Amino acid sequence: MRSLLKSATCIMSLSFFAAFAPAKATAQFDGHGLDAWQVTGVASDDWLNLRMGPGSDYAIIGSFSARATGLTMTTCVPFMSEGQGIMLSEAERNLLDLPPRWCLMSDGHTHGWAAARFLMEAMGPTTQDQSSDTMISDAVLLVERLYAHHEQAMRGDALDPLGASRSMDFFMADIAYDLSQRTWQSDPLYDAQDIDISDFRVRPDPNQPFLRGMITVRAEFLNFGRSQTVIFNLRADPALPGAPVRIMRIDHGGWMVP
Repeated sequence: MRSLLKSATCIMSLSFFAAFAPAKATAQFDGHGLDAWQVTGVASDDWLNLRMGPGSDYAIIGSFSARATGLTMTTCVPFMSEGQGIMLSEAERNLLDLPPRWCLMSDGHTHGWAAARFLMEAMGPTTQDQSSDTMISDAVLLVERLYAHHEQAMRGDALDPLGASRSMDFFMADIAYDLSQRTWQSDPLYDAQDIDISDFRVRPDPNQPFLRGMITVRAEFLNFGRSQTVIFNLRADPALPGAPVRIMRIDHGGWMVP
């Protein structure tokens, strides 16, 4: 009887602490328990960078869109078990002066460390919205991310999005392989050996942004004052989890990939 009463008391105590613990305190401890996470606190025209390690000093190796959901978590650092997290008071947290929390995340294809403050439990369906307007917005954002990560790679702050390790984050499988095997005589995104870019923007094609599942996006910019336009054709890739939009063709006018 004593054992039963003791067990019941322990369960009630744990339940009491769990009930009054903040929502953030009961999540992101050891990475176990929850099946799905989503990105939060990121502007709709921005993305969440993924890094090689738990901190902003590590190189960028991928990214999630601002609407990404259905994400899985492997672990977080600083490490803390769920039980420790529930029992830790706010005063104890402040005394420990813990560094910002980072979590190892995946969408089933892209993996990397993300800042925990931009993650929350998935609140709705884990499937992505596949309406034409959403797909067009995703296509524009993907091309913007491609150029941004390309710039970061040229500075040594990220892995090259055109390289074998990252190309499938942006391109359909066949073009991704083609890109990773090529030796380029000029920059494949700017069609130039030397670049001085200004007035850069990405927008849906004004005439036909969506036709039978294919999205057309234009990257427009000045290179040394000369106007250039690069046409991107994209489709949803059903081979990847959630069928995300991926690039199937880059058209520079005089030549294209693939």
